[in-house]
Amino acid sequence: MLGAGAVASTGLSQPASAQETPVVKMGNNYFDPIGLHVEPGTTVRFEIAAGAHSATAYENRIPSDASAFDSGVISSGGFEYTFEEPGTYDYYCIPHKTVGMVGRIVVGNPGGPAEDSPIPDGDVPESDAIVEQGAIAYGSSTGGDGNSGGGMRGPGMGSGPGMMNGRSNGWFGGLPFVGGALGMLGLVGGLLYWALGRGDAPPESDNSAMETLQRRYARGEIDEEEFQKRRERLETGREDASR
Repeated sequence: MLGAGAVASTGLSQPASAQETPVVKMGNNYFDPIGLHVEPGTTVRFEIAAGAHSATAYENRIPSDASAFDSGVISSGGFEYTFEEPGTYDYYCIPHKTVGMVGRIVVGNPGGPAEDSPIPDGDVPESDAIVEQGAIAYGSSTGGDGNSGGGMRGPGMGSGPGMMNGRSNGWFGGLPFVGGALGMLGLVGGLLYWALGRGDAPPESDNSAMETLQRRYARGEIDEEEFQKRRERLETGREDASR
């Protein structure tokens, strides 16, 4: 039993075998996983998760003996391709190539034209990292080739689940928003200070309250007994005698 468990555990870190069908999701401007390692003869399925996309190989970034695959633009279902020739395959989405929707598949061992220069659009993980991990999820910062100056894209930023690369304005693009937020905080703080300040205003003086009580007594609005009670309370600070 221990031996079988060890074998099963070891198998989790292995690349997809020719009998399996790994799935690459095509979402809003991303392929996930963005880096995938498979063995020769493996069929990979590119499946729509959202939007309309294509899985299209760079003709000059695949092994010399391989044929370029192209799903065409699809909005539902998926596209399957069997990778026979070992090497590195870089591919992109036709409608979203300019925003960096790219991916990389390493079949067997890295090799071919894709290893000679950075991918021209977006970022992909290093082939060695893909081989080591088997699959690298979109948004991971592991092993980006860095050709666009921004590293791997992270979820929740930009035009896809995590579009952030050298084409974005980074922190500087966010300065107007930060300035506006700070200004709003200042306004809120000023309002709170004003409101709290009003609560700290000193109460009407005792002398003024006593004068009001005396005037009410003189006008006959309260009798002698009530006047004495309120004066006593006023003097002890327990009542506003003007009420």
